[in-house]
Amino acid sequence: MPIRPSFPKILIPLLAGVLFLACRKEQQGGVPLTTVDFQINVNNPAYIDLAVPGGWLYLTGGSLGLIVYRKSMDEFVAMDRHCTYQPAELCKVFVDESEVIARDTTCCGSAFLLLDGSVTEGPAALGLQRYNTNFNGTTLRIFN
Repeated sequence: MPIRPSFPKILIPLLAGVLFLACRKEQQGGVPLTTVDFQINVNNPAYIDLAVPGGWLYLTGGSLGLIVYRKSMDEFVAMDRHCTYQPAELCKVFVDESEVIARDTTCCGSAFLLLDGSVTEGPAALGLQRYNTNFNGTTLRIFN
């Protein structure tokens, strides 16, 4: 009786797992995909809250608005305010009094770290939708 190699038995679950993870990334946590591409001059007085690291600001754009956080002198984080837990409910997060956490206590009951949008308190399992940023020293571009 010939012995069959177990390679196909290992390969099939491995490929299924890779495909599952690849599809999951495309969903963006269920938050509607919205085109974002604009620039702001951070030296403009309207954006004074972004003048120093740790500063943040709400901006129009994305699905339910954006939170822009200045991580360092050269690095910014832009996140959608749309809570990733039950996105059909259209829950919007707000920066709390700590100015380190964005949360929604009345709708999705989740909290997210401004530093990177990661979940700090559930039931959300996915972090806030992030957008790309590019900063040249004066102009911040936010895009996807």
